[in-house]
Amino acid sequence: MRVVLAEDLFLLRDGLVRMLEAYGFEIVAAVESGPELTTALAELEPDVAVVDVRLPPSHTDEGLQCALAARRARPGLPVLVLSQHVEQLYARELLADGTGGVGYLLKDRVFDAEQFVDAVRRVAAGGTAMDPQVISRLLSRNAGDKPIGGLTPREREVMELVAQGRSNAAIAAQLVVTERAVAKHTSNIFAKLDLPVSDDDNRRVLAVLAYLEGRRGPE
Repeated sequence: MRVVLAEDLFLLRDGLVRMLEAYGFEIVAAVESGPELTTALAELEPDVAVVDVRLPPSHTDEGLQCALAARRARPGLPVLVLSQHVEQLYARELLADGTGGVGYLLKDRVFDAEQFVDAVRRVAAGGTAMDPQVISRLLSRNAGDKPIGGLTPREREVMELVAQGRSNAAIAAQLVVTERAVAKHTSNIFAKLDLPVSDDDNRRVLAVLAYLEGRRGPE
């Protein structure tokens, strides 16, 4: 699996390169600035981009803007964003087009190599890897909306776990319920949000998140 990595801190960038290579990834480029990232994404066409939000020269949202531009040029390009903070605007922009694998992880909440590598693989395969705090902030932002307010506390728990990219089996294990119960909760969520039910995990997650951001999911 070919990866383009963008991180301006040398020690962190070098550590990520070594870790990903140890798990069999091919790092086709490891860059430290926005212009370098733009060039690497355009010329190397990686399977997935792992991108820090803040890169030189602006040190604002340079990394994300480069990734978004690359997704416009190559729809569906899988992008996993790393950040120090929950930035709702960044999460909304990343999820806005509703295509391809997407992820948003907080750097200080990635607790081990296997957790991070699993997130990279999931995003590269077209799935999602959203930090629970990011999902909670998106949900809180829309808590006053009638459809969201109509969800039960358990349904909100299930939706947060679905949005993280968890399977029904994983959700059932975490909540200590049956998979049948999870499937029922999921169906109820989609009915209340007026979204089509789907067995495609990535498509249903993107539909829910798109709805939370004020957009209707795919029909």
